[in-house]
Amino acid sequence: MIDSTKPIDDATPYHDLSGLKLPKNKTYMLSDIYIKEAENIAIATLKYLSAPPSKKEAPFSYDWMLKLHEEMFCNVWDWAGKLRHNELSIGIKAYLVPMELKKLVDDLAFWVKHKTYDHYEIAARIHHRAVFIHPFSNGNGRWSRMLANIYLRQNGLMPVKWQEDLLAKENPKRSDYIQALKKADQSDFADLITMHHQTY
Repeated sequence: MIDSTKPIDDATPYHDLSGLKLPKNKTYMLSDIYIKEAENIAIATLKYLSAPPSKKEAPFSYDWMLKLHEEMFCNVWDWAGKLRHNELSIGIKAYLVPMELKKLVDDLAFWVKHKTYDHYEIAARIHHRAVFIHPFSNGNGRWSRMLANIYLRQNGLMPVKWQEDLLAKENPKRSDYIQALKKADQSDFADLITMHHQTY
């Protein structure tokens, strides 16, 4: 059973708890689910960030981006790694998600090949575009930050210390983060790039 009377502070709160893979013989607060997600994400973090991942391990292809979300949430949700078909309060229209995600993959390949930006700006642009698309029913912010960190790690840089616990609730750090994303919506990436320099 799920006790959803106290929603967790997150960008996209869980309204539909179908697909939850946790044992059904106990009651969960939404904060309990968030903890289980964090445990699942820790496995992916160890895999991709403990050492620089190879291009084979993290090819930044369309299929791999879906796989990464699945790896981050598969122990908790059966929709992990599956593109959403529902409309959210943020993110693009659901029917546009596959096309826009493919465009991100193609743009990233172009940026890397032509050295359009330095690694920190590419990481910031991956992060922003992934959040903007919002491909999944939930976990988009954490997935987007992981994408950016894997890119940094793969290119010999240290991952960002995002302090996920603070980004999941209202506080000045979260406010600054949201403001940086909104500025990036207007093609001003300066603040978001600065945040990608805040490494472990």
